[in-house]
Amino acid sequence: MPHISTNFDGGNIEVVDASDPQDLQLKIVKDEKADHFQWFYFRVTGAAGVPLRLRVLNAGEASYPKGWENYRACFSYDRETWLRAPNTKFEDGVLEIAHEPDVNSVYYAYFAPYSMERHHDLIADCIASPRVEYSRLGATLDGQDMDLLHISEGDAPAGGRKQCWVFARQHPGETMAEYLMEGLLGRLLDPDDPVARALLAKAEFWVVPNMNPDGSRRGHLRTNASGANLNREWLEPTMERSPEVFLVREKMRATGVDFALDVHGDEALPYNFIAGAEGTPSYGDEESARQARYEAELVAANPDFQTEHGYPVPAPGKANMTMATNWIGENFGCLSMTLEQPFKDNADAPDLEEGWSPERCRKLGEGCLAALYRVIDEL
Repeated sequence: MPHISTNFDGGNIEVVDASDPQDLQLKIVKDEKADHFQWFYFRVTGAAGVPLRLRVLNAGEASYPKGWENYRACFSYDRETWLRAPNTKFEDGVLEIAHEPDVNSVYYAYFAPYSMERHHDLIADCIASPRVEYSRLGATLDGQDMDLLHISEGDAPAGGRKQCWVFARQHPGETMAEYLMEGLLGRLLDPDDPVARALLAKAEFWVVPNMNPDGSRRGHLRTNASGANLNREWLEPTMERSPEVFLVREKMRATGVDFALDVHGDEALPYNFIAGAEGTPSYGDEESARQARYEAELVAANPDFQTEHGYPVPAPGKANMTMATNWIGENFGCLSMTLEQPFKDNADAPDLEEGWSPERCRKLGEGCLAALYRVIDEL
């Protein structure tokens, strides 16, 4: 009889009934102290060659039900290569995954997971570079470290360098964001990469690969240990509710910000796109042109990015100032953007086997640096 478990980093599922492999009934668990849920990650053992029908009964009540439309679940045997289960369907509020595992241990997830152990490996790899200075900003509510990487090289030119901030996973279930960070950091720390070398002659980087360690480890979709949505905390963060934002915001005030990229994932839209600080009080023609130039350069650097599809643009003065991109753009007068990636696939260039994948995330991260190199003098 198959067994289902989640007692590992980022795991999330409740077993309702596992007595029939053809009707394994499951529910996604809500974020603690919040009503958000959509992230799932679980292991099935003892089912090699057994046709499974996994039914997520509460999928229709999830935070973003449209995220299940044309969605295919991820599965992996080794937790490195994540493929898509073609027989995934959403019907009558139930997400159904029909799959026959090849071996006796298989993992299923909303997107390729990014564990805190992998995060620690990423930090360890980065600090081996002479370009990196590591600092601990402080602690989360669960007592985890808030990791910051300061990346620079050589003496600063006259007038100083541009201060570039890149941060990811305010919403912990958006694991594609940290895979993008792997690509961005890998290129930025490559001593043989000419784009990285040219960028670091003009800019220094402040990188937070994971803004929400607690939510990541707990298997949350959107919130931290207190139930706070970090991307709605930027106007008045506190150490009691949202220390992650409070600590990063204070460091930004100390360094200044000329460029900010907040990396996310979107459940419903099958595209890579950017949302800027439109709608903030100071956003005007100059800010719009600067953002458009960056987006055009990113399209040129990586055609997986596009500008046709995205979020509705808020009316002037109607921006939500509790969001990172808006608060940063308004307070520092800089190019501030949110980069969204799909949970599903890139509809413009679909991959039937892997969908939008960790490797494509990494490549987009590399492209983000290429685009920045083309506009760095305009910041």
